[in-house]
Amino acid sequence: MPDLASLQSRLGCRFRDETLLRLALTHPSVAHEGGVPVPHNQRLEFLGDAVLQLVLTRELYEKFPGFGEGPLTKARAKLVNRRTLAEHARQVGLGAHLILSRGEETHGGRERPSALADAFEALLGAMFLDGGLEVARDFILHEFAAAFGELSALPNIENPKGELQELLQPRSGRTPEYQTVRVAGTDNEPLFECSVQHNGVELARGSGKTKKAAESDAARAALARLRE
Repeated sequence: MPDLASLQSRLGCRFRDETLLRLALTHPSVAHEGGVPVPHNQRLEFLGDAVLQLVLTRELYEKFPGFGEGPLTKARAKLVNRRTLAEHARQVGLGAHLILSRGEETHGGRERPSALADAFEALLGAMFLDGGLEVARDFILHEFAAAFGELSALPNIENPKGELQELLQPRSGRTPEYQTVRVAGTDNEPLFECSVQHNGVELARGSGKTKKAAESDAARAALARLRE
């Protein structure tokens, strides 16, 4: 059985109901190992995933007021991918405390990224049920503090033209339009200049070695201008 006292000390969280913590650590592989159904952590994982999404979504919403749904969703996905959650589980030592079947133990279940990520989300669900949203929120923000520090700006927009369309189309039902303003440079090294317009108004211009690059640069400039 896991040493719940040492784990709680490491988590910085004391459970009123330790059975919730034990349940969060119980891998589904034990469900029928002894011939008798045993509760496991999948339901808590489901709950913890929702708690994590809510807390991180609110923080991103408040930290980046000038950004729309697209980049905020990408930033959240970067924070909560399975590899990242498994690493958080390793940092708090969840692997050593997991309750596994003999088979899962034999096959390296304590280090399996999926088992660690699931247990981390289940832990958040247990914290929420035991202490409420504020307890879970404090733990999450402490765990993700370094990651939020790295997000002084949102991840680079991979598709600025798509992002600009997502921003503008709901407002008017019309998509942005791009025009090539001029082509300079040489035949071997041309330089395109493009403009982006919406509802007949030029939003910005951009340049690049290809027409596609110039349009993307114009969209990126338009997004920056609209968010000022």
